[in-house]
Amino acid sequence: MDTLKFNKFPESYWLASTDKSSYPALEKDINVDIAIVGGGMVGITTAYQLRKQGLKVAILEAGGILSSTTAHTTGKISSQHGLIYHKLINQFGEDLARQYAHANERAIGVIKEIAEENNIECDYSNQASFVYTQDENKIKNIEDEVEAASSLGIKASYVEEIPFDMEIKAGVRFEDQAQFHPRKFLLPLAKLAHKDGMSIYENSRVIDLEEDGDEYVLLTSQGKKVRAKKVIIASHYPFYNKASMYFSKIYVERSYILAITAKEKFPGGMYINTEDPSRSLRSQKTEDGELIFLVGEKHKVGQSEDTGLHYRNLIQFAKEIFTIEEMPFRWSTQDCMTIDGVPYVGYFTDDTPNLYIATGFQKWGMTNSIVSSMILRDLIIKGESPWQDIYSPSRKNLMASAKEFVAQNVNVAGQLLKGKLSKLPDELDIGLSEGKVFKHDGERIGAYRDDKGEYFFVDTTCTHLGCELNWNDAERSWDCPCHGSRFTFEGNIIQGPAVKPLNFNKDANILIKLIKEDF
Repeated sequence: MDTLKFNKFPESYWLASTDKSSYPALEKDINVDIAIVGGGMVGITTAYQLRKQGLKVAILEAGGILSSTTAHTTGKISSQHGLIYHKLINQFGEDLARQYAHANERAIGVIKEIAEENNIECDYSNQASFVYTQDENKIKNIEDEVEAASSLGIKASYVEEIPFDMEIKAGVRFEDQAQFHPRKFLLPLAKLAHKDGMSIYENSRVIDLEEDGDEYVLLTSQGKKVRAKKVIIASHYPFYNKASMYFSKIYVERSYILAITAKEKFPGGMYINTEDPSRSLRSQKTEDGELIFLVGEKHKVGQSEDTGLHYRNLIQFAKEIFTIEEMPFRWSTQDCMTIDGVPYVGYFTDDTPNLYIATGFQKWGMTNSIVSSMILRDLIIKGESPWQDIYSPSRKNLMASAKEFVAQNVNVAGQLLKGKLSKLPDELDIGLSEGKVFKHDGERIGAYRDDKGEYFFVDTTCTHLGCELNWNDAERSWDCPCHGSRFTFEGNIIQGPAVKPLNFNKDANILIKLIKEDF
C-alpha cells in the first residue's frame, strides 16, 4: 500500500465520466412563471416534473448544472437512511414516519420509471442495502430498526453477517434498493426539460431576492433580473435568509470518497455502519472495470485540522478488506444537516405561498431530491402533497430538537469567536502547495503558494456572515467553519451560502515583495 499514491488532484468519477454541459448565461432581464434557483438534482427533476404543465420555467445555476453537490454523491438510491425509522416513529409518530418511508420508497421506483420511459442508460441496478454494527451495544438498535421499518411497509430483515471478511454483531437488510450514475440520469433529463421549453442558465449566480407586490425579483451577480410569480430555492444551502433564519437550523458536514480497483470482486449490495467513524461501500461498473467506492470520515466544514488525514483513513479501511491495485479517483462531498434529521421541503415559511425551498437532505440526497421534486410539483399544481407534513420546514414539532438547535448554534458562535481571536504569525513561512493564514498590518490574510511558487492572497473573512475561513489542505480551498461556504485559493466561490467572492484589500505585488525581502 505504501507504494500506492494519488496520481491527481481530487476529482469526482461522475464528472470525469460524463461531458460538461453548455447552457448559456442569463444575459438579459426575463419574466417567468417559476424561477428555480439551483441546477442540481432537485432543480432539474422539479423542472422535469413541471414540464407538461404549460408553465414558463427558468433554472438559474451559479456554475454548471449537476456539477456541485449532485456530482459528488455516492449515487445510492435508498430509503435506508441509517437507523432512522425507529427514531422517526418516536419523534414524529407512526403516521408521519410512514410518510417519510413511503416517499423515499416511491422515489426509488420513480427514478427507474423515468429512466425506462426515456430510454436513459444510467447504470441503474437493483441492490440490497445494509446497515451493520460491530458494536454489541448496538444490537438492540438494529432490532428496533428492523421492527420499525417493517411496520412502515419496508422489506427489512435482521442479518448476522454480510459478504465481507469482517465480523459484525448485527445488521438490517433492505430489499429492492438501487444505485445509479447520477449525471448519466440527470443530464438527459435536463435536455428533455430544455427541449420542452424550460430555460436553463448556467454561470448565473442569484445573489438577492426581493418581493415586488405579488411577485419576486431575483438579481444575478451579472446584474440581470428575473421576475417570477413563484420561486423555488434549490441551491443546496439556501442563499436567502431574510424571511427565515435557515442558517440557524442547518449545519454542514463534509465526508470523503475513495474509488479503488481491487483484486477481489465486490460482492454486490450497498453498506454503511452505525459507528463513528462512518464507513460506507458500494461498487460501480465502468468501461475499465469495477470501481469500489469507500466513503466516510465526516466532519463539519472548516473544522478539521488535517483534511488529508481522512483520505488516509479510508485507505487504511480499504486495506483491511481489499487488495488495492489502483486509486484512480477521490473526492469529498458536502451535506446540509437539519436539527431533527428530516429535510426541509415545501413553503419557505407559512406565510410565503409562492416561495418554496428544498434543503437539508442529510447524506441521502438521491431519493430525497426526487421526493422534493414531487412535493414541490404537487404544491404548485394541486396545492397539497401527501408527504408535505413530515417534510414541512414549519413542522410543529421542529423545536422538539431544541437541544440540537442550541448545540449547533453554540458551535457556530464558538467558531466565530475562535476565528476572530486566534493568534497568528506576523511572518509567512510557506512551502509549495501550502496554504496558511498570517497577519500583516493587523489584518488577517490567507496565502496559498502553488507548486510553481506563485502566491495567491485573500481576505479570509467569509462574505456570508463574517466568520474567519480555515485552509483545507486536501482540496486546496478556504472553508467556512460556521455555515459551510467554500472558496478557491483565488477567492472564487465553490459552495454557498456565500454569494460574493472573497475580498482582497492588499496589493499582491507588495505582499510578495515583503515575503521575499522581510520574511
